[in-house]
Amino acid sequence: MLIIAVLLLLVGTVLLVLRWRGVTDSGAVTASGLVSVGLGLLAGLATVVHVVAPYEVGVPTTLGKVGGTWQPGLHLKSPLTDVSTFSTRPVDLDLTGKDTVEVRSSEGGVLYADITVKWSVDPKHTQSLFKLAGDTDAVQKRLVYPDSREIVRNVFAKHTGVEGYSSEREAISAEIERLITARLAPRGILVNGVNLRNVKPSDSLQHAIDQKIQQDQATAQAEAAVRTAKAEAEKRKIESESTAAANTAIANSLTDKILMSQCIEAFKAAAEKNPVYASPCGTGGSPVIVDGTKR
Repeated sequence: MLIIAVLLLLVGTVLLVLRWRGVTDSGAVTASGLVSVGLGLLAGLATVVHVVAPYEVGVPTTLGKVGGTWQPGLHLKSPLTDVSTFSTRPVDLDLTGKDTVEVRSSEGGVLYADITVKWSVDPKHTQSLFKLAGDTDAVQKRLVYPDSREIVRNVFAKHTGVEGYSSEREAISAEIERLITARLAPRGILVNGVNLRNVKPSDSLQHAIDQKIQQDQATAQAEAAVRTAKAEAEKRKIESESTAAANTAIANSLTDKILMSQCIEAFKAAAEKNPVYASPCGTGGSPVIVDGTKR
């Protein structure tokens, strides 16, 4: 841009000098000279002024030396200064389709994980990010992308196929987000969220998972049956113990006198319908005569 500005100024200046010295009387020469000078001035102004747009930060570089971070707004610079900009808006890294992460469970089974990593640049660390990568696209390509894939593989490798496919997906997603955040934060990259969108097992692993689920269901049913049987046995034991305790209490409370009294009362009731009743309730087997005819 600086070279273009200089050339335009030279051309415009030459045309105006020719017109001033009377070498040519053409008005077109004068107009062309003025236009060239104007464009040269605008181009020259562009080389010393830079505007950082909202939601961006700039990193100036002058002759190989990296300067401090520029915030949004108008900045004056040297014509020899280049400015690299970083967007501070959240960016979605979609590891889906051809970028789907192939992972292995702790048992060696293959799964395919679709995941989205939401990240953004920390404005305070753009200078270090510029030195590490260069620009926003390079940050994603060189830092966020490879680190995220590595962490996803490492986390799934600690879980079984069933856990990765169904039972522990939320825990796995939370662990992935925690580890990616911890890995990228020191580099000036903010992780705004990680979404484990889908986990698909390979055909062989799907077959193994189905078998495991069936086995777990069968085991759960067997355990439930065992618990029911134990509960029934415990119930019968308690009922038996209660009956035995009641019989023991009754037996301990029945003395010979009480038994004889109850026996006589029973035969008195029977003698109401019969004149005489012989009762074997006496001590030593001696009968007790109950005459129901006497009042």
